[in-house]
Amino acid sequence: MSTPAPTSGRFYGVGVGPGDPELVTLKAARLIGAADVVAFHAGRGKQSNARRIAAGLIPPTAVEEELVYPVTTGGTDHPGGYAGAMADFYLESAARLAAHLEAGRDVVLLAEGDPMFYGSYMYMHDALSERFETEVVAGVPAFAAATATIASPLVRQTDVLTILPGTLPETELARRLADTDGAIIMKLGRRFPTVRRALATAGRLEHAVYVERASMDTERHLRVADVDPDSVPYFSLIVVAGDSLQGVGRRTGEAATASPSAEAVPVDAPAEVVVVGLGPGPAHWLTPEASAVLAEVDHVVGYAPYVKRVPHREGLTRHASGNTVEVDRGRLALDLARRGERVAVVSGGDAGVFGMATAVLEAQVAAAAEDATYAAVPVRVVPGVSAVQAVAARAGAPIGGDFAVVSLSDRLKPWEVLERRLRAVAEADLVLGIYNPRSASRPDQLGDALKVLLEVRDPATVVVVGRDVGRDEEELRVTTLGELDPTTVDMKCLLIVGATSTRVDHGRVWTPRTVG
Repeated sequence: MSTPAPTSGRFYGVGVGPGDPELVTLKAARLIGAADVVAFHAGRGKQSNARRIAAGLIPPTAVEEELVYPVTTGGTDHPGGYAGAMADFYLESAARLAAHLEAGRDVVLLAEGDPMFYGSYMYMHDALSERFETEVVAGVPAFAAATATIASPLVRQTDVLTILPGTLPETELARRLADTDGAIIMKLGRRFPTVRRALATAGRLEHAVYVERASMDTERHLRVADVDPDSVPYFSLIVVAGDSLQGVGRRTGEAATASPSAEAVPVDAPAEVVVVGLGPGPAHWLTPEASAVLAEVDHVVGYAPYVKRVPHREGLTRHASGNTVEVDRGRLALDLARRGERVAVVSGGDAGVFGMATAVLEAQVAAAAEDATYAAVPVRVVPGVSAVQAVAARAGAPIGGDFAVVSLSDRLKPWEVLERRLRAVAEADLVLGIYNPRSASRPDQLGDALKVLLEVRDPATVVVVGRDVGRDEEELRVTTLGELDPTTVDMKCLLIVGATSTRVDHGRVWTPRTVG
């Protein structure tokens, strides 16, 4: 922040809370009462809600600056459209307040709720805080008043809270609602029907509560499903409780992998568990069989980034968790199936290649040792496009001959085993696909692996490095075993190390089908 002139006034962004004057903080009240200038935003022809809240605190000697928005929901003839009109408005407003500050007057800009939470104050802060001494005074945000109104715990323990603007696209809103614990949805108004559809798609409509004018005399709250869309004003929001007491199944996080009650009685004919490979990323690489399964199941279980890739729809419960609880996920899926639920366990790429298929079967064997009824749960595996296939296809045909795949992760196997396998593949002159090549916790293993390979292979051996293949950030690079820099590789990459016969012609990498 730049050093203000000695005679400059101080600029205060003061939160006055959601509506009830008694929720104004003591500090806010003190600053308002001592202000030389009190500024506030207002819509055309409308009373400023922030000024209404603070009316009893504004001294009669204060100069009042009403900053009237040029446009809210209507159209504008400004050549820059809505964005241009608002940009000019904020510049003009900042100039008006700067004139007072330069004259040595302290300016308090009132903000509904909290100044830094979806407020117009922030634009004035951007324009003035570098030139004048500035202080921000926090206020009670509207969502805090709303949760108090309905007396409902919002989040607790490890629950995650997400604040969402209702102006998001419907599909994006649904995705974020399905992937969080608790949620607050702001900016409703005419977007309410879209927001309600997104809640239904995400399976969150049942427990969503609509709160209107929280903390004001006219406040009301009711189930979102019961709201008349034509009655929704700007001063409204939706509370979606993520409180852990709402039950397992809606949330993202390792807690969601907990099994249903052990006292649940298994049904006579359990539903099957289907382990589904989602492919490397793009929707067009998802197989029709996988799509059909995901359209029919009641539950999807998996690592959070993969669960997020499953299309949202009403009636689908999502169980997302961290990256090291594969067997727990398998047990959860089996427990759900024993209760008659239709369950899909999802993996990236192919579920049978370093994926969840083995983890589910491991979980079934372990569970069946405790309770033989687990053995009766059918487990079906639906294949997907593997990452090694996707990278190979982008490069040409490097795995057109014999090949092997290895994961460099040593979480489930010691490095000594990996080293032995790498040397065996190199000596057998097989093309090698390397999964999980390098991570923050394993920064040196790829370099060590390359040293093992170079004990046998020529440094000129062709290497393909594919990163995020099939996605917008896709990158494909062809290099050699001797020139590959391990520091340029991360967990988003898959490597294909060629055989002696692998060649590069006209930019395409391929391995002949004949040997010798």
